[in-house]
Amino acid sequence: MGNKHENGTILERQAQKLKPPSMYQVILLNDDYTPMEFVVAIVQEYFNKDRETAMQIMLKVHRDGKGICGVYSKDIALTKVELVLTHARKAGHPLQCVMEEV
Repeated sequence: MGNKHENGTILERQAQKLKPPSMYQVILLNDDYTPMEFVVAIVQEYFNKDRETAMQIMLKVHRDGKGICGVYSKDIALTKVELVLTHARKAGHPLQCVMEEV
């Protein structure tokens, strides 16, 4: 009996260690300056969305103040945020991109 209890505890500990990594939503935030077409292009380029999906995300950003572009592991989400912000700044746009844990 003692062995089963110990094995159960070990397996429970292993299960806790092996839980899936946290996932993060990458979100674009609305502003009054970034052109809608630029937002569509960003969504297509960095989030691999077709034009129709990119338009839907852009309209959600425009109407609701923010739009989710995708859900990724922490490292990928962080990289996408940095790429979008860098591209937007180089193009002279104030577009904001953030990540939130799901």
